[in-house]
Amino acid sequence: MNIESIVKTKLIDAIKSNYAQDVELKQIQLQKTRREIEGDITVVVFPFLRLSRKSPEQTANDLGEYLQENIEEIESFNVIKGFLNLVIAKSYWISLLNNILKDSSYGYNSNNPDAKTIMVEYSSPNTNKPLHLGHIRNNLLGYSVSRLLEANGHKVLKVNLVNDRGIHICKSMIAWERFGEGKTPESTNTKGDHFVGDYYVRFDKEYKKEVAELIKGGLSEEEAKKESPLLKAAQEMLRKWEAGDEAVVALWKKMNSWVLAGFDVTYKQMGVSFDKIYFESETYKKGKKIVLKGLEDGVLYQKETGSVWADLEGDGLDHKLLLRDDGTSVYMTQDIGTAYERFEEFKLDKQIYVVGNEQNYHFQVLSLVCKKLGFDWAEKINHLSYGMVELPNGKMKSREGTVVDADDLMSEMINTARETSKELGKLDGYSTEEAEKVFETVALGALKYFILKVDPKKNMMFNPQESIDFNGNTGPFIQYTYARIQSILRKAKDNGVDIKDVNTEVSLDEKESYLLKMLSEFPQVVSQAGKEYSPAMVANYIYDLAKEFNGFYHDFPILIEKNEEILNFRIQISKLVGTVIKNGMAIMGISVPERM
Repeated sequence: MNIESIVKTKLIDAIKSNYAQDVELKQIQLQKTRREIEGDITVVVFPFLRLSRKSPEQTANDLGEYLQENIEEIESFNVIKGFLNLVIAKSYWISLLNNILKDSSYGYNSNNPDAKTIMVEYSSPNTNKPLHLGHIRNNLLGYSVSRLLEANGHKVLKVNLVNDRGIHICKSMIAWERFGEGKTPESTNTKGDHFVGDYYVRFDKEYKKEVAELIKGGLSEEEAKKESPLLKAAQEMLRKWEAGDEAVVALWKKMNSWVLAGFDVTYKQMGVSFDKIYFESETYKKGKKIVLKGLEDGVLYQKETGSVWADLEGDGLDHKLLLRDDGTSVYMTQDIGTAYERFEEFKLDKQIYVVGNEQNYHFQVLSLVCKKLGFDWAEKINHLSYGMVELPNGKMKSREGTVVDADDLMSEMINTARETSKELGKLDGYSTEEAEKVFETVALGALKYFILKVDPKKNMMFNPQESIDFNGNTGPFIQYTYARIQSILRKAKDNGVDIKDVNTEVSLDEKESYLLKMLSEFPQVVSQAGKEYSPAMVANYIYDLAKEFNGFYHDFPILIEKNEEILNFRIQISKLVGTVIKNGMAIMGISVPERM
């Protein structure tokens, strides 16, 4: 049991002993004592005043005296305006250091008694274009949240739902059929997803030309958009695909295979993976069956035109389309079918969809429609809604070909890491192969950290140059701190320093004590971040820790320290900082180089 848990338990006893009153654990508020005040743990006393019927100061003194008498780790206490500040003995922190040094997975809760089976869906690309910067945030967030949940002891299934059917897919197919001249990714030496994406952009370009001509011919803009021959051809192709037309299906398989091969290359470089990949083309029929059953049962209704709808007005929403007039599916239909399959197969405790905040309404409706259809798992659907990523020069539009491509961005980041490292002379003496590996590690660490350090709910501005700075709140700064620590440990070994348990009576400076207390907080940070699905909490804790360590490194000699006990402590605390940085960065899918 950690010191915070001990304090909470004894506070319940203190209130019972002093005031003959009962208090629940959830009513007890503990805070980290502000750095300028003496103390380690602060008890907020105000919730107990109705029980004590005394002033805040008197109540705090009563509780402080009881805690000091009954918890041997409490050395002293002070009271400031109704806040009880507890001073924990340094010997406790050093004993804690000795214990956690033996745990290479420190911070992770592998024996969580409340472990759940949780599925996390992320990526969800369309097979008509390559992954872009928005997908990068989605993938990195989904993968990191999965790692975070695993660190909290949950069984996690990482899945991808590939949107490989629909009118947008048919647009690329029609464009290649009309304008491709038989070219392939191989014949043009183009990555498959980029190759197909170029035809999606080409469709939009040709479609706009047709609309402009039709408007010149006397149609309104709205009429022209509907009457475009190219759009009608794409719509007809979708109908043929759903009817199983052999030629259309063969073309669809060929073009999808090009895109999927390209995606695999991007995922590998990005460092994300999946336990299972679902395809919309395989799940949408199940959704149609469920919708038609809902129609038969009177849960849904059908318009005269043939479309099927859900009436959600009683729930404060509107009417939601589930099947079009021609019987084809919409996204909601396939999401219903996919959710049904997943809960049936894996008996999930929770399904988390990592999708941008523009889809908040969609997932609100998904849960509500599934509940109306009688599925008891409907309330286990969770939407991890995240903000958009923008660049200094504005938003991206995939139809117009103005997106920031994921592959290009990663390549640019590696080039920037290479140039920055050479300028700083950080990899002098490395072989070309070793240096290139570090460039990639630093580049991807910079990209991932810059994106994940932002609260998922917030929109963010991505600046590639700023992200790769070796100073400030960046991935490279943290990676360099880790490499510095590994250098210290190697030199200590080379110097024959005898590393052993730290003497609990060793004299510590205030900064050393503070660093030790920070390290003790890591498990709580991981736990809270897991509850909030927020890798940003881990990211910013790791940055604060790295910053604190660098201050400690600057102010205190380590390897030239003459006192053996202090030398041993400083090496051991450096080692633990390295372990925590490595474990925290791993949650974000970020590697840390041993040398830089």
